Amino acid sequence: MDDAATDIRSSLGRNLTHGMLDALGRAIVTGEFSGKVFPTEADLAKHYAVSRSVTREAVKMLTAKGLLSARPRQGTIVQPEGSWNLFDSDVLRWLLERKFSIGLLRQFSELRVSIEPAAAELAARAATPERLTLIDAGYRRMVAAETGKDDALDADIAFHVAVLEASGNPFYAQFRDVVETALRTSIRFTNRFKGRTASLPAHEAVKDAIEARDGAAARSAMTLIISEVMLLIAEAERKGAVEG
Repeated sequence: MDDAATDIRSSLGRNLTHGMLDALGRAIVTGEFSGKVFPTEADLAKHYAVSRSVTREAVKMLTAKGLLSARPRQGTIVQPEGSWNLFDSDVLRWLLERKFSIGLLRQFSELRVSIEPAAAELAARAATPERLTLIDAGYRRMVAAETGKDDALDADIAFHVAVLEASGNPFYAQFRDVVETALRTSIRFTNRFKGRTASLPAHEAVKDAIEARDGAAARSAMTLIISEVMLLIAEAERKGAVEG
């Protein structure tokens, strides 16, 4: 194995399959293979200095995520973006490694505003005492973050995920990766564009409404939180703002 191959293999980390999955997935999503023939398993194994079995498993995982497909007599091909599993946490992460797009953030927020207010309303009706405790804990983390005693973004995410899970609906709970990705992107945008952080009173209103079992108020309060972000996005789009 030459030095170049050794360096490439080392970059994959200790778990060669997941390292190769990450390297190939990022390359596909960021357009490295656009207009090119996707390499064969043999070529990939040689380039990354790994076994054919490691390569085959990584390709299989990328196929499950909708990034690749294998067809008889055509080999493995990169699928169009419309076929990618956008709810997959790896795919979401790779998408965000591309040049930042306000349009992508708007699409995330459009999904959130159709999901999270409904989840908050359901949580007001169905949340167990244990789930209410987790929502309260998320809010208390946000309060602590105001004085530097917790991470503001992680606390915000914990709150929103707790609301999704408190809905009692497993389908809503499955959106946690999308919500986390959207929040990690939007906080970077809002801080850069307006110097803003999450509003404690707005989040407290959601918490209080859920605890009071007031579904309509919970829906309204959560809608307000996401709508404020969407207003910032709309303003940025009007001004043609672009974040690198």
